[in-house]
Amino acid sequence: MSYIDVIKDKARMDKKTIVLPETTDKRTLIAASNIVQEGIADIIMIGNEEKIMDGATWLEIELDGVTIINPHTSEKLDSYVELLYETRKNKGMTPEKAREILLTDNLTFGVIMVKANDADGMVAGACHATADTLRPALQILKTAPGVKLVSGFFLMCVPDCPYGENGTFLFADCGLNQDPTAEELAAIADTSAKSFKSLVGAKPIIAMLSHSTKGSAKHPLVDKVVEATRIAHEQYPHLVLDGELQTDAALVPQVAKSKAPGSEVAGKANVLIFPNLDCGNIGYKLVQRLGNAEAYGPMLQGIARPVNDLSRGCSWQDIVGVVALTAVQAQLV
Repeated sequence: MSYIDVIKDKARMDKKTIVLPETTDKRTLIAASNIVQEGIADIIMIGNEEKIMDGATWLEIELDGVTIINPHTSEKLDSYVELLYETRKNKGMTPEKAREILLTDNLTFGVIMVKANDADGMVAGACHATADTLRPALQILKTAPGVKLVSGFFLMCVPDCPYGENGTFLFADCGLNQDPTAEELAAIADTSAKSFKSLVGAKPIIAMLSHSTKGSAKHPLVDKVVEATRIAHEQYPHLVLDGELQTDAALVPQVAKSKAPGSEVAGKANVLIFPNLDCGNIGYKLVQRLGNAEAYGPMLQGIARPVNDLSRGCSWQDIVGVVALTAVQAQLV
């Protein structure tokens, strides 16, 4: 059974309600149909019911069992306006502006539904930038208690791969923080370990990646990863973590023996922390496209309730997978 099939089974055991606000996107419509048919989650779609059903007819799919909510006719619009106003009034929000936003921005409407406990999570990003998905989530849901920053990760499932957790890895940060500081890298490692444990169920073994292994190169970029490793050991002593490590030293036991002898992580890593967003984004896409890997994300970690992003290059199958993962995250809130 594949990793994502295991996640789907977990989602079915305690079915959650997930909002899909991008209802003009055909991949989202196809995904919604399949999610309901597979019993992975209950789905709420936001938009004009007639247009959504016309799209379903054109695509020759069924949306039976999907709940469609039109913000303009929703009986809860007034209460959502009040909730958005109360949440953001210290930032200059007015009731009039709250109403305007909720009637014109489906993503904010979806996040407000999560805030109001009318949904358990939201997935978007198929046709929106990460910032558009993240902004209302951070403004309305806030960060989870004890979390220093929100970050993005991908769960990567590489076929016929002897490394990681049977070919399953967590890559972070691949979608959000452009150039994290050493302290931020350490915090990303901590939240990534929690995400890996909760979603994969295995012990996280964390490699802080660099173009250097244990002093083989000298550069400020290397110094940042070395410092991040030191901070992580100091602030999160429970983590199994090491750095700085080149990718081959982190993954391949034979290479680890020569490059990082004695490391408890080298040759065994399943959580890879990239030094910046360039490396993370390039890395996951290379593995996805050249390694024929399944890439689920960018998932967001550190938000009080599950809201997850999608790559704009995603397939409908990717959306199904991220919804399943979001549902499992919601079970743990």
